[in-house]
Amino acid sequence: MQKVGILGGGQLGRMLLQTAANYPVETYLMENDPACPAAHLCHHFTLGDIRNFDDVYNFGKGLDALTIEIESVNEDALEKLEQEGVKVYPRPSALRTIKNKILQKQFYKDLQIPTAPFVVTQNKRELREQAAFLPAVHKIGLGGYDGRGVQVIKTADHLDKGFDAPSVLEKMVTIQKEIAMIVAINAKGETALYPAVDMVFDPTLNLLDYQISPADIPEKTLWKVEAMALAVVKGLKSPGLFAVELFIDRQGDVFVNETAPRVHNSGHHTIEANYSSQFDMLWRIMLDYPLGNADHILPAAIVNLLGAEGHSGDAKYDGLHEVLQMDNVFVHIYGKKQTKPGRKMGHITIVSKDKHDLTYKAHRIKNTLKVIS
Repeated sequence: MQKVGILGGGQLGRMLLQTAANYPVETYLMENDPACPAAHLCHHFTLGDIRNFDDVYNFGKGLDALTIEIESVNEDALEKLEQEGVKVYPRPSALRTIKNKILQKQFYKDLQIPTAPFVVTQNKRELREQAAFLPAVHKIGLGGYDGRGVQVIKTADHLDKGFDAPSVLEKMVTIQKEIAMIVAINAKGETALYPAVDMVFDPTLNLLDYQISPADIPEKTLWKVEAMALAVVKGLKSPGLFAVELFIDRQGDVFVNETAPRVHNSGHHTIEANYSSQFDMLWRIMLDYPLGNADHILPAAIVNLLGAEGHSGDAKYDGLHEVLQMDNVFVHIYGKKQTKPGRKMGHITIVSKDKHDLTYKAHRIKNTLKVIS
């Protein structure tokens, strides 16, 4: 039986382990919190810091394969493990490119994959010289996550809101739609594409509000989206599962925004709505099984369940009974003991043939289910 480790024990690790139960695999998990959402689901739990070289190296050295749940892992340790024969998904080289927003943007430019025009700023002084480039979005090179490390700068008097660290200043695109594409690629280079997803964002939190799959876009635009997502993934030269986020502007042009080298929030609906979920697909890749079928069983929507404003402390789920009574609605609570405003506490998937039913239920769930303390 293969031994596979996961670095990080949040909800992505939890859902990966829920799927691992279907396969002959011995699971290992490392996280610095023994009460993390995924801890009780693995065969072997190790307390450790995924950013620490020794912790990651010692955790991985007896394993057949390793994967990540978040980008902020120690890639030097992963590189050493890879040299010693441990298979790492994604490869540390792909992780290095994606983890640093500056390298990531340069990668798109080098491959001639359309992306919003950008300049690199090393500090605030360099940022102040870029008034002519505005309106733009300032993204910190290392360490940004889930809307953190991103600052919208529309006018010169807001330049001080930017980061005093190496960052990317990206020209603001007039976005008509934000699309996510999940792409699977195995060691042989075979690929599977999940149907494109329409992402609807919460403008204040800069977090995903809800999303609908498949995306409602013209066929020619979809071809562009798929071709670009494939170009990104093939360019990374690594087996694994990748989420490519793209913008479609008012003219119908497509730009790559950013890529995540792992299972992703935009693919959670695949647990119920697709023949092979994104989590199932990653296990197939890591265990060297044939790729699964990424097609839809039914169209779907996801609502993210976020901690309510003004509530911090032990989590309570207000309105859960009402939501559980709704037809074709699947509730996933991540098992985080503490809530705080904007924290991802769960997600709800809705499946239906009818797009109107999906949006109606998504809004109803958003107004019914609240995470309070």
